[in-house]
Amino acid sequence: QVQLVESGGGLVQAGDSLRLSCAASGRTFSMYHIGWFRQAPGKEREFVAAISSSGGRTYYADSVKGRFTISRDNAKNTVYLQMNSLKPEDTAVYYCVASGLFPPEVYDYRGQGTQVTVSS
Repeated sequence: QVQLVESGGGLVQAGDSLRLSCAASGRTFSMYHIGWFRQAPGKEREFVAAISSSGGRTYYADSVKGRFTISRDNAKNTVYLQMNSLKPEDTAVYYCVASGLFPPEVYDYRGQGTQVTVSS
C-alpha cells in the first residue's frame, strides 16, 4: 500500500516557478515509477512527467519539456516537480501517481492533488 500526498501548489504569475512535492508512505515506494498528471476544469486528464523507480529515466509531455523537471529522493520517499516559466495554460490540479509501468499509462495509487493557478 502506498499513500501519496501532494503539496506546493499555489497562485503565481506567468513566468514564475513552483516546486511540487509528492510525499509517499510505505516501504515499497522505491519500487514504483511515479508520474505527474494534471486536470483543468472541463478538460481531459493530461500526462505531465514521469520518473522511473530508480530515477534513471524521465519522460515529459511536449507541452512542458524544457520547463519542468521531475526528480526523486527515495531516501525521503518524495518526488518533486520543478516547474519554471509557468504559463496560464499550466493552470490545473496536479496529482501524482504510483505505477508499475513506465511511463505510467495506468496506475495503482494516486494522490488527492494540489491546485496550481497561473495568472497572466
